[in-house]
Amino acid sequence: MTVIKTFFAGVVLSVVSSLALAAANPLSVHVLNLQDGLPSPGVNVTLEKQDGKNWNTLNSAATNEQGRIPGLYPDGRALEKGIYRVTFKTGEWFKAHKISSFFPEVPVIFEVDGTVAHYHIPLLLSPYGFSTYRGN
Repeated sequence: MTVIKTFFAGVVLSVVSSLALAAANPLSVHVLNLQDGLPSPGVNVTLEKQDGKNWNTLNSAATNEQGRIPGLYPDGRALEKGIYRVTFKTGEWFKAHKISSFFPEVPVIFEVDGTVAHYHIPLLLSPYGFSTYRGN
């Protein structure tokens, strides 16, 4: 019984830690593979901010076992107003899983206007299509 309690305590702590990180960080992403309906761990993602005609890299990370990056913005600071690009390296992920795909990467460009404290970018992915939207 103690092993079960310890296991569940660890799961609860992990979930609470992820929620705390997500709450403290203004940007999270999530990748779900529509082919099998499962999360996509190990997808490399980069975050950039537009500066005139240039893009400045702010951070990069890989999705966790739940297909999430709960805190993609560096240092957990508030997102500054501006244009951002999150690029999901989908071709790398499909190649690693020996699956042919059409899109080598999926760039999602969005504007932060300062009206909300947290932005969530989910990506629903298949080898030959994708969908995204502003989550919460």
